[in-house]
Amino acid sequence: MLRGAGAMRFEATSIEGAWLVHLERQTDSRGSFGRLFCAETFAAHGLAGGFVQESLSVTRQAGSLRGMHYQRAPHAEVKYLRCLRGAIHDVVADLRPDSPSRGRWQAFQLAAGDDTALYIPAGCAHGFQTLTDDVELLYHMSVAYQPGFADGFRFDDPAFAIAWPREVTVISERDLTWPPLAGRATAGDATAAADTHGPRHSFGA
Repeated sequence: MLRGAGAMRFEATSIEGAWLVHLERQTDSRGSFGRLFCAETFAAHGLAGGFVQESLSVTRQAGSLRGMHYQRAPHAEVKYLRCLRGAIHDVVADLRPDSPSRGRWQAFQLAAGDDTALYIPAGCAHGFQTLTDDVELLYHMSVAYQPGFADGFRFDDPAFAIAWPREVTVISERDLTWPPLAGRATAGDATAAADTHGPRHSFGA
């Protein structure tokens, strides 16, 4: 479903609360102008807009993989990202225990110049594989990075069985050593639920 939003156009995905945000440029003889973010428009769509950190990810080699990453509550984070250079195969996986899309993943191709950003709700894991050399991604996060709450799972974890487009050429040791999701309380910890003292939900148990 598409919704008009002035200089931005919002496209729903199969992951509850995740959106593709398309830049709609105004062009003339000088070039173009477009809005990348508007707190009022985001609020009208029920989306978080109080981003507190902005980060730049640079990945040099095609086939490299980063993921799958998230932060546990009470520091679960919304991510809003855009590809500034190169192209990526981007994946969002839903870990939220009460989400209608829990246990699903969806892939998106983002590339420099396609005028598309991806909004990822809290409680979802995120990762990507580079399709070109020299990729740059710009991230906006709703909460500050908290190393003690950073978590993840392997790109080939059978709980999601994510299909990646290429052989993995480069991956960090950390991303290779995440424990299996089965039996872990990842989903309950990943979401920024108000009742943080309620039952812990194990994934794939």
